[in-house]
Amino acid sequence: MAKLKNLTITTPLLFAFPLKSEWAVNPINLNTPINSGDWENAGSLKFSRGFVLAKNDARFLYLALDVVDDTGNDPSTNDYFWLSFDTNRDRAITANQDINYGLYPGKPNELGIQKYLGPGKWTGLLSDPSDSEVVQEFGPSPNSSTSHRIWKFRIDLKEINVALSWPLSTPYTYFGFRVRSSRPAFTTDFPGNFYRDFTKLRQLILSRKPVISPSLMGPLIGSVGFIPTTKIDATGRATTDPGYFLKVDNAAFGGTLNLIGNRNKLQNLYSANVRKYRVEIAGPGASFSRLISNWSNYRWNGSTYLLESFSASSLGFYELPNPASDYSIDDLLIQFPTTALLPGLYQIKVTFYKRIGFIDQPQDSQTIRLLIDNHLPSTIIESIRHGSNEVSACAIENIGAAPDGLNFRLTANDAEGNLRAVSFYATYGDNQSATIFNETYTPSMGNWQGFVNRSIPPRGNWRPPQSCAYSFVLIAWARTTNGYNWVGKNPTHRNLTLLL
Repeated sequence: MAKLKNLTITTPLLFAFPLKSEWAVNPINLNTPINSGDWENAGSLKFSRGFVLAKNDARFLYLALDVVDDTGNDPSTNDYFWLSFDTNRDRAITANQDINYGLYPGKPNELGIQKYLGPGKWTGLLSDPSDSEVVQEFGPSPNSSTSHRIWKFRIDLKEINVALSWPLSTPYTYFGFRVRSSRPAFTTDFPGNFYRDFTKLRQLILSRKPVISPSLMGPLIGSVGFIPTTKIDATGRATTDPGYFLKVDNAAFGGTLNLIGNRNKLQNLYSANVRKYRVEIAGPGASFSRLISNWSNYRWNGSTYLLESFSASSLGFYELPNPASDYSIDDLLIQFPTTALLPGLYQIKVTFYKRIGFIDQPQDSQTIRLLIDNHLPSTIIESIRHGSNEVSACAIENIGAAPDGLNFRLTANDAEGNLRAVSFYATYGDNQSATIFNETYTPSMGNWQGFVNRSIPPRGNWRPPQSCAYSFVLIAWARTTNGYNWVGKNPTHRNLTLLL
C-alpha cells in the first residue's frame, strides 16, 4: 500500500449530510463503464475533487470514487486510494477490527485489505480471501464529460460488518477515503485527517428497499421482508425463483418478521382515507386473536433519518403512515418477534378499516400462512473412537501408521424438518482447518430432518494431517429465514490432542 510521502490537501467539510445509498435492482458489473446505466440514481456525495456514488443490494455495497479532477491517465499504481470503514461504528479507531482498503503495489485492479492498529497505523496487506473487488476506469462519468479517474468498488457487507436485517436500526457504517493523483498532483483526504481521527468519518446509510416486481407481491401483504407472499405455499414455507436476490428453498420463518404492504394497494387505501388496520394471528388449531406489537422505523427528512415509534391503539388498531414518506423500511405494516411461538403453522391476517359514521367497517383483508420454527437443530458428537476404544474429551491419543485413525458418531437433527446444512471439521495449529464432512439441503430432500448417530466417515478412518491439539467442530444450520437472511445455527465441539 502506498506510503504517506506527498503533500496532503485536506478536503473541507462541505456539509454534514450522510451519504445515502440507493438500492441496486441488479448486481453492478464493475467491468462495465460507469455511464452504462448501472449507476443511475445512485446516492451521491460531493467532495472537493469529485463525487462519491453509492448503491447496495443485500450482499454488496457498490461504491464509486468519481475523481473528476484527476484528468491524467497515469499508469500502474502512481494514482491510488485508501478506503476506510469503522466496522464497529463507535467513531473510534479499534485495533485489529477497523479496516482500510488499498491497492497491491503495481496492481491497479487488485484490492487489498489491512486492519488498523492505531491512528495512521496498519497491519500489512492481509492474505485472507475476500469477495470485495476494485476496478479503475478512465473516462467520462455522469458528473463530467472530460475523461478522468474513477475507482469502482464492490464491498462485501459482511466484511464491513453491516447487515440489512438489523431489526432496530437502519443499516449504516462510517467511512473515509484518500485519493491521490500524480498528474495533476494532489493528495486529498475526505474527511480531512480521517485515518487518524474516526470522529471525522462520514456516515453512509444503506438501503434495504429492493424493488420487488408487482407481479410477485401479494394483494395486500406484499412480502415478508424480501420474500413475496406469492412465494409462500399452503404449508407456510417459502421458495423463491433461481436468480432472485434472496434465494430460499422450502424455508420456514423465524426471528423478527416484517410484514411489508403492497405499495400500490396502500397508496389507494390511503387516498381513500382508509388508514387504520388490525393484525391478527392464529396458532395451530386456534382461533384468531389480535397481534399487538411495538416497533420503530426511521423516516428520511431530507438530511437524516428520524426515529418514529409505532404501536396499536387500545382497540388494537394501527395507523397507516403516508406511503409517500421515505422510511428505512417502506410500507412496513408490522414488525413482531416470533421467538416465543412454538413451532407450527400460523395464520396472520391484516384487515383495513374505514370509519363510516360511528362504526369502523372492514374494507380489505388478506391472510397468509407462515410456518414458524425457532427451534435450533440438535448437534451431538455422540462418540469419537480410535479402533474399538472411545476417546474422551481432552485425551492425548497416539495414532499409528495408515490406515489407523479416528471414526466419529454424529447427530445433526431437526425434528421439524427444517435443516439447511451440516458441517463437521477440525481446527488445529495456526488458524488451520480440515474438513471431515459436509452436507447441504437440496429441494429433493423435502422436509430434511438430518440424521442421528451417523458414522463419519462411513468406511475407513479419518487421519489427522499432523501431530497437534485438535478441536472437532459440528455445526448445523436451520433452514429458517426472517425474510432477509438465514437465522439459526447450533455449534458444538470437542477437543483432543493427536500424535502421529
